[in-house]
Amino acid sequence: MNLSKAKREKMLEFLSQLKNQQTDETSIHTINEIEQALTEKKYGLVWEEHTESTVDILKDNIPVFSQDNTKSINSNPDDGYNFLLEGDNLHSLLLLEKTHSRKIDVIYIDPPYNTGNKDFVYSDQIVGNEDAFRHSKWISFMRRRLVIARRLLTDDGIIFISIDDNEFAPLRLLCDEVFGAERFITAAVWKRRASSAMASRNISVDHEYVLIYCMEKRERFFGQVKDNKVYSNPDNDPRGPWTTGDLTVGMTSEMRPNQYYDLKDPSTGKVYKPSKSRVWSYIPSSMDKLIAENRIVFPKSTDRRPMKKRFLSELKSDTNPMSSWITNVGLNTEGTKTIKSIFGSTVFSYPKPVSLIKYLIQQVNSNDCTVLDFFAGSGTTGAAVLELNKEDNGKRKFILCTNNENNLCETVTYPRLKTIISGIRGDGSVYSDGLPANLLYYNTKMIKRYPKIDSLRELTLEHTREMIQLENMQILDRLHVAIFDEEEIEETIINSQPNSTIYVASDVFLNNKQLNSLEEKGCDVVMVPDYYFNYELKEVGE
Repeated sequence: MNLSKAKREKMLEFLSQLKNQQTDETSIHTINEIEQALTEKKYGLVWEEHTESTVDILKDNIPVFSQDNTKSINSNPDDGYNFLLEGDNLHSLLLLEKTHSRKIDVIYIDPPYNTGNKDFVYSDQIVGNEDAFRHSKWISFMRRRLVIARRLLTDDGIIFISIDDNEFAPLRLLCDEVFGAERFITAAVWKRRASSAMASRNISVDHEYVLIYCMEKRERFFGQVKDNKVYSNPDNDPRGPWTTGDLTVGMTSEMRPNQYYDLKDPSTGKVYKPSKSRVWSYIPSSMDKLIAENRIVFPKSTDRRPMKKRFLSELKSDTNPMSSWITNVGLNTEGTKTIKSIFGSTVFSYPKPVSLIKYLIQQVNSNDCTVLDFFAGSGTTGAAVLELNKEDNGKRKFILCTNNENNLCETVTYPRLKTIISGIRGDGSVYSDGLPANLLYYNTKMIKRYPKIDSLRELTLEHTREMIQLENMQILDRLHVAIFDEEEIEETIINSQPNSTIYVASDVFLNNKQLNSLEEKGCDVVMVPDYYFNYELKEVGE
């Protein structure tokens, strides 16, 4: 028997009788609200919702991005741009919703674990164990951000969330509500330390979880790393992601003479010879068939052997990764060592190892995707993206959001990324060969919501440049030009470079002659969307 249902029905029956005795509309309306509350869905996560100062400030202010030109990094002219967004991540997410709705392929976040040990700040107050509502505050905090994150993900997007035992259960229920329980993949287990920690309830906890939710098209993800091999699709093979496997077998030329022959690369003419003690796995006719089917990968140099493509889709189902498959990555100590190697000291506590985040991103069958981390901390996700791009010539881009509490963004996140990109530490010493990339640094600022409508339009227009750059992951330069005023049209047309992109504000009108002039130069004219700040302007207009 459902006791809750029986109790609820008894209360509803009493309310029905009570309502029949009432005549004033206020009492009847109140009883109706109570009835509605009693009949709402009862299974799921229940908490006391709390206000948040970052939400309250939006009542009278509009968040905008402002570029800090002194922190721009331009070391790879032929590539697009990554972004570091300094400010409260809720404000950054609200702006990202305007530029990247359903455009983010991968989200990785490492939110505060709400341990009660000063790791979680809510409404500018540290939330400790003594706070009776610390779990409710944490859920309120996370839900606001995850709801927006859901709207940013592509139809086949994926989100990875690191968490430990403190909030694992509430987070799982919260994500079921936000993303849909049917989109839950697993709660993968990650071993974070090798040594024993302070025992709790007679056990030393050495693990954390990575909660994983995938949107509609799951075939894009998972199983890209199996048996320590990375499966990718650099040549866009229609059969999907693949890895290379040995094309020889441990037999001598005397034992298998028909498998000992010269193998010729049909595209270059290079000839490869097997070892007399390890011949080709196939006879010539079978090998020719594999070559015709694009299943043989020939190397660029003759000192390496050709390999066979082994497709992920052709593996047996029992080779799927286990939920405890995160076993071949570094521990938390790796992350700490990395920070020390850059700064000379531990300037950030408990950084995740780069290898963990690389391993997760590698599960995505694409090396040309956009990765978002809105709890960026020391910038490990950015480092992981840059390293992966170096390893497989990828075109991944990252967007990192972090606040500047204790000058974190300015003194840790940005300097770390700058060191990784340039290969030079802040003190001028050499850190590495560098990983060339481009980066723009934005601050979040507030504009008062209630000046005169024309004044507000001008204020928001001043920050539209940042929104165009963010949406297109590209800086406005000689090949990417914006026109915000009709007086700029003729000069822009004269100075525009061939095959450039011209962004035109929605209230700027180009006549046919001007459009033809740009078309003759091969320029692409793109109208600046109204949705950047149109909603806020309409609110003020009303």
